Amino acid sequence: MEKKKLDIKAVVAGKGKAAADLFDKAKKTVVNTVDQNSDGKLDLKDISSLTDQWNEKRAQTRQEAERKALCPIFEDDLDSTDFLMPKLIRVIEMDKKHAESEICQGSIGYESVHKELRIVNIYPDKAEAFGLSFEPNMDSDLYYVDPCDRDHYIALDEYFSRLRVARVSELQKIAQDLGAKHFRVTFKEEAAAFNANSVKGKLGTKTGGKVNGSTDFSHESRSSNSSKVEIAAEMQCIGHTPVKPTLVYFKNDPQIQNLVSLRMSDNTMTHQVYTIAMGSSSGIKMKDAAKIDAALSSMKYSGGLSVSSEVQTESRRYFEYEIDF
Repeated sequence: MEKKKLDIKAVVAGKGKAAADLFDKAKKTVVNTVDQNSDGKLDLKDISSLTDQWNEKRAQTRQEAERKALCPIFEDDLDSTDFLMPKLIRVIEMDKKHAESEICQGSIGYESVHKELRIVNIYPDKAEAFGLSFEPNMDSDLYYVDPCDRDHYIALDEYFSRLRVARVSELQKIAQDLGAKHFRVTFKEEAAAFNANSVKGKLGTKTGGKVNGSTDFSHESRSSNSSKVEIAAEMQCIGHTPVKPTLVYFKNDPQIQNLVSLRMSDNTMTHQVYTIAMGSSSGIKMKDAAKIDAALSSMKYSGGLSVSSEVQTESRRYFEYEIDF
């Protein structure tokens, strides 16, 4: 059988035609993709249009990165279910980088994160938009939320002292509503425990029953159970039929709840004394205080405030609540 001769020229020509067809298809695809004015040609207008699109995309990418870095807050954001006010906020003037940013125009504040603690920074002239109240005023820079009112913020450096006054006022109102003839609220603070004993002597070493040498030593330890005592409020009243009081700071205190229940049930009690730990209603726990202190350090806050120390001191404070009917 005669073998067919391989026509090299035909093969080359066939492959060349396939490659040419593939190139034409690729060219047509590129033209269709790049052809912005649908005239079937690739011209300067198409290139100009593509350049505009690329520049617009680059601008959008840059704005998204800037928005992520500056985290501006707008009034519309407050209506979003995803937006929640944190416990710690700051009132601060708009800084240069936010003021000069185009994407921050019209913003009312911004979010920032310090040592994993999220903070909302509010511009003073836009504070009204947040619908918050500030105690004692807006002259401070850091505020922490009132434990009983999510829309009320108290200056952080006055937080515990102002809550103390608020709780004393509530105990006074409770006594008046329940028809007390006399009540007294005594504020007490236990001092840190320490021992006070001083021992002096000589310490020697023995070898074979003989003292080889001696060293002078002294040891001092202290202890005290003293406490700070101060009458926070006291009043004599006429007395009247009890009216159920509205509890705010003491709504979860079992002793006060029991007092109200007994008095409203016409119980014949005439005298009661309660001891109420202040730390249970202070609003800041030790783990929260540690996070706040870390955030303040990250912010280079120079106020010299240690929230952890304040919480520790608060844990040694309590009210003695004496009431007569």
